[in-house]
Amino acid sequence: MDLLWGAQMLFFCMGAWYFWKNCRKKSGEGLKFEDNMVEMDRLEMMREEALTVPLSEQTRPKSLEEIIGQEKAIKALRAALCGPNPQHILIYGPPGVGKTAAARLILEEAKQRKDSPFQEKAKFVEIDATTLQFDERNIADPLLGSVHDPIYQGAGAFGQAGIPRPHPGAVCEAHGGVLFIDEIGELHPVQMNKLLKVLEDRVAHFQSSYYSRRNRNIPPYIHEIFKNGIPADFRLIGATTRSPHEMPEALRSRCTEIFFDRLDRHSVEKIAENSLRRAGLTYEAGLCEKIACYATGGRDTVNLVQSLTSLAWLEGKYCVTAADLEWAAETGKYQMIYQKKIPEKPLIGVTNGLGVQPNGGVLLSVEAVVKKGERGLTVTGILEEEEIKSRQGSSRRKSNARSAAENVLTLMERFGFSGGDYGVHLNFPGGIPIDGPSAGVAMFLAVYSAFAETPVPNDIALTGEISIHGQVLPVGGVEEKLEAAREAGAARVFIPKENWKESYEKLEIKVIPVETAEELLGFVFLPESLAEGMELLNEKGIS
Repeated sequence: MDLLWGAQMLFFCMGAWYFWKNCRKKSGEGLKFEDNMVEMDRLEMMREEALTVPLSEQTRPKSLEEIIGQEKAIKALRAALCGPNPQHILIYGPPGVGKTAAARLILEEAKQRKDSPFQEKAKFVEIDATTLQFDERNIADPLLGSVHDPIYQGAGAFGQAGIPRPHPGAVCEAHGGVLFIDEIGELHPVQMNKLLKVLEDRVAHFQSSYYSRRNRNIPPYIHEIFKNGIPADFRLIGATTRSPHEMPEALRSRCTEIFFDRLDRHSVEKIAENSLRRAGLTYEAGLCEKIACYATGGRDTVNLVQSLTSLAWLEGKYCVTAADLEWAAETGKYQMIYQKKIPEKPLIGVTNGLGVQPNGGVLLSVEAVVKKGERGLTVTGILEEEEIKSRQGSSRRKSNARSAAENVLTLMERFGFSGGDYGVHLNFPGGIPIDGPSAGVAMFLAVYSAFAETPVPNDIALTGEISIHGQVLPVGGVEEKLEAAREAGAARVFIPKENWKESYEKLEIKVIPVETAEELLGFVFLPESLAEGMELLNEKGIS
């Protein structure tokens, strides 16, 4: 029995000696001292060698005042982040309008406030969701963190000892600060659900099938991590170019939603002016206005100015001209942005409708022709059908714009129109496919104008859904539409009464709320010439 025990002890000691020797051998492997110095010198040389700072970095906003055209969004960001109880935030907006810069600067402002929970060392951790590839094995997850199990390559001494080693991700790095996720809508659904769990618990938890609380080789701090997790108390700021309906409801419900607007031409002109000044160039009068005809965002503007700067340097000039801009736009395949303006004079059967496109509001011409002796309705320039997608599948239905046009004809019967005696052709010129019911009011006014042979004032624009009983119903995107009307030169804009806000009284243009079709006609036609308007209505048999 003693001999058997002695043999067991001998084999145990031999195994322990072999393991100790192997660990020492592993720890001694690597570069020699001379090789290490060579590599360090090479790294130092690479750090000393650098190109000039790109103009895009030179023009990056260093204060909130330098973020142009986003005053409302910046105020909303301040309210959500600078108070004693900062919120999670979801920012919508096109690229190149200052979403990241504003978030970073406002965190610095919040850190200076005495009532803010953000400490002086609070971090701004930035990560891009488009670069976060989901790993089902959970070997590497820079966002949420991962565990290096003993079987994985690179586990090192921990792996040889059979110890799973947690590696914190960005959610832990951002503890006490802000985690900014750009293009957050591109996160994998599994990553999104895990992120929501971290937001709820304010702790990042780790799991491993190789972990055992009875394993005495595991250091106490790793036991603590597996038992209680790592603190991850931060405020999330997610930025996306997607629309709100494309984002997970679970994320939206946890965040304050803030919208950055597309840059109008005036804002693009300011960015161009600042970029040219920082580049040290003088420029021809009116050049910034012409740059705004090609660029829609801050990045486009800076890239154009960078091309102009390079051209000026090659030709030894210090002043850039419109001819230089045309060369840069042609070389970069920039398309001139056509900005629709209101008509120069009142026209019969033509009104200015308002719509919303992915890049903001847009002015829409609505044309109508009413022909006596014909029948039927023709509508051109719209989407005839639309596809409705859901979890159960997809289906197709007739366009809402087409339905709105049919509602208009039914409503017109109250004003002496008969579908059996007249044919109507409605057209939306400009090559912008129209869908949705919000052009109903504009279609009604165009058809009424053509039927009554009365020109519509050219300085008005309007939006709203129209019912077959003449009610003007609320629509979405009113702010974007009002901005488009202002840029197009409209003086008055008619909107549904339910969309009215007191803040509209402070706008540069006059915003008029209406409830019914009769009220709209009274505002549009009667104030200018009440007697002529009443006489015209009586001639047409319109009460």
